[in-house]
Amino acid sequence: MDEKRIAVLSVILEKREEAANLNALLSQYGEYIVGRMGIPYHEKGVSVICVVMDAPAGAINALTGKIGQLEGVTAKTLFSKY
Repeated sequence: MDEKRIAVLSVILEKREEAANLNALLSQYGEYIVGRMGIPYHEKGVSVICVVMDAPAGAINALTGKIGQLEGVTAKTLFSKY
């Protein structure tokens, strides 16, 4: 099992119809999520979501990849050193 790392997963949701799929993925990894913040940016028609995780790197990378496969959704992750 990978050692746990703290990471921030940043997501930009451009297609609102993918919100349910995004939330389903986040729920699948809910045991690793420390907290999340979502900001709807109505002027631009997007939502910006930050998810703080404490999880094995493999789980974080898997979630990031699955989110990135959703149409109109971009995801990037920043890992802590520890």
